[in-house]
Amino acid sequence: MGFHAVASHVTNAALKLSLLDRSVLREGRSAAQALRDTLALAQEAELLGYERFWVAEHHGVPGIAGSAPTVLAAAIASATSRIRVGTGGVMLPNHRPLVVAEQFAVLGALFPGRIDMGLGRSVGFTRAVQEALGHSVRDVEDFPAQLAELLAWARGDSERRAGEQVRPGVRVQPSDGLPVPAFVLALGAGARIAAEAGLPVVVGGLHDRARLLAAVAEYREAFTPSAWSAEPYVVVAAPVAVADTAEEAGEMLAAEAWALAEARTRGAFPPLPSPERMRTAETSARQRGFFAQARAGHIAGTEADVREALQTLVAQTGADEVLVTASAYDPAALRSSLARLAAVAQELEHQNY
Repeated sequence: MGFHAVASHVTNAALKLSLLDRSVLREGRSAAQALRDTLALAQEAELLGYERFWVAEHHGVPGIAGSAPTVLAAAIASATSRIRVGTGGVMLPNHRPLVVAEQFAVLGALFPGRIDMGLGRSVGFTRAVQEALGHSVRDVEDFPAQLAELLAWARGDSERRAGEQVRPGVRVQPSDGLPVPAFVLALGAGARIAAEAGLPVVVGGLHDRARLLAAVAEYREAFTPSAWSAEPYVVVAAPVAVADTAEEAGEMLAAEAWALAEARTRGAFPPLPSPERMRTAETSARQRGFFAQARAGHIAGTEADVREALQTLVAQTGADEVLVTASAYDPAALRSSLARLAAVAQELEHQNY
């Protein structure tokens, strides 16, 4: 069909870097400001040469403003001109596949050649959110069938989907916005689902590198070429920060790790705290344990530190691309880190991946 989502491994080229932004709130600042910060960051990422800029789907989270990723993606695509824009991801169990296909068809028609459809299989973080969405964790089991149906709609196929007849006369509009490249956000069983569908996969979880490497190996072994991708394509998601010292870089990523620990212990992801707040906050042993676990997956340091860590990561995983997931309390520090990271990626030019 001629609409492969991505190219195969690239040699003699700079490491591909992309950026995932969750529109996190920062203490003392509004949700509206968090969304505006996301737009500004996308524009900066485009100027720095990042491959993609993706946004995520979270519902009912006090510290995250990004609840409607396709809406936010439209705003980002309007505010930029070249960078690919997409979702990391739309959580398919929360939506009807036809509606998701229609949303991306609109984006594809408005911004041809620039839209990515990143798909996940999670549901709401808490039971209350799951109930509000009308779903439960059991709906995750339906993901393979939902994915097959969505891909059929996204191909513009109104005759058959997932091997079954679809409703006569139903066709995704605007049809000239299709197809849109699809990715699966996955680890464990999700990696095999991506492989069997012949889709690129996005894997994370550097704090458990053995599990990540197992997922990548399973994906490559089970991959079936498709109209979407002729070869396996692996995107590794990682929190990365570059600063003058390893301590400064680590502190930059510490705010999100602290918020994740809060979420694991108190059930709510809060706005990112200031360094002063983290230093003075009372924490339990359990929270400190989750905080240490979250930081174990970070790549943080000077340019030399990060260059070495990225080289190791790419060598271990065969990653075609690295999706940076960094957030920071200080937006200026984050922008500086992303600029320095882009320069590191250019320095990795002429390496084989």
